[in-house]
Amino acid sequence: MNIMVLGSGGREHTLVWKISQSPKAGKIYAVPGNPGMKKYAECIQADIEDNDAVVALAKEKKIDLVVVGPEVPLVNGIVDALTEAGIKAFGPTKSAAELEGSKVYAKVVMRRYGIPTAKSEVFGDIGRARVYVRQMRQPFAIKADGLAAGKGVILTQTVDEAIEAIDTIMQDKAFGDAGSRIVIEEFMQGEEASLLCFTDGKTIVPMVSSQDHKRVNDGDEGLNTGGMGAYAPAPVMTPDMLERVRKEILEPVVEGMNKEGRPYKGCLYAGLMITAKGPKVVEFNARFGDPETQVVLPLLKSDIVDIMLSCIDGTLDEQSIEWSGGAAACVIMASGGYPGAYEKGKVITGLEDAEKAGTLVVHAGTKEENGAILTNGGRVLGVIGEADDIRGAVAKAYDGVAKIHFEGEHHRSDIAHRALERLQK
Repeated sequence: MNIMVLGSGGREHTLVWKISQSPKAGKIYAVPGNPGMKKYAECIQADIEDNDAVVALAKEKKIDLVVVGPEVPLVNGIVDALTEAGIKAFGPTKSAAELEGSKVYAKVVMRRYGIPTAKSEVFGDIGRARVYVRQMRQPFAIKADGLAAGKGVILTQTVDEAIEAIDTIMQDKAFGDAGSRIVIEEFMQGEEASLLCFTDGKTIVPMVSSQDHKRVNDGDEGLNTGGMGAYAPAPVMTPDMLERVRKEILEPVVEGMNKEGRPYKGCLYAGLMITAKGPKVVEFNARFGDPETQVVLPLLKSDIVDIMLSCIDGTLDEQSIEWSGGAAACVIMASGGYPGAYEKGKVITGLEDAEKAGTLVVHAGTKEENGAILTNGGRVLGVIGEADDIRGAVAKAYDGVAKIHFEGEHHRSDIAHRALERLQK
């Protein structure tokens, strides 16, 4: 099969790497891809947010399967366009992807089908939003309605902070049109976890649980980022908790989307808060998470292409999906200053040494010039260790990190700290 993966980050690099292991994978294309993907795929420059351009390229290359990495093409309806052209595409349709594309719509679905989540209110008027936060008890999570590259959430502790957040999103347009409406929700106490699942709109197969590290600095301090690392499995997701999430969240949302007339096929990501009262939804994403994908897919033993095709064809119930019993950890190596201003174009060394040491290194924000690999983004690399247990996986990942260097590099030194703390108790 000729397979095309849309996207250029660490998630897509991991997908390309995993797809390349399938006996069904013939020629693989990455659009636009990155220098690290060249080992497995031919990279082609094209605008993945232009549906017509993607469909034309897929026809030209005689593509049998398109795998969509980022959320924007999904929300733009790329799966609909490819399907109409007779090309199989892994991911939800435009109408189903609104589960991620609009936080307001996601809240409507959760309320309608009794899915546990934080209490919230929606505002399209800045004045009413300001009045609301003055009247209600703090703290809050204030969210832009639309897509904001994973950064459209501001956590506030005081009334002044809440009003500043409202003004930043709605008045200053920090996230553009995504902030024309906002969701103000109660701040949930607990431990976060991520659970991705494969679904064909009927059958649901949860993947290995994981935990992301959003804050830029050790100890979960500093600004929120797109993710500074992750590990899998997450001990907070016990077998009992996994079953609760399936029964209380995954099954109701997939059944609910069918009732909405928006059947959901592809990868569904549930961002969870494990509270004293049980699991609650922080957010739904309509695709593989980043960096969760980097720790979940290394633990998948089954053929990912078979699974994706069965999700598209509605035959997921015929698949027997196996996972390794081990663990994986990913440490993100970021540019100095991220998630604020940072410089690009720094030379990266030690990539081959890290891979020789047994770590998987995925590129997230790199470019190639004159044979050298340079930094070209905030999150530059993901260094992944896999082992029999989480302690071994973390140690292997940091062994790889120690071998890679670029000017101003920043990474967290405490990835998987919650899991490791549990082991010490």
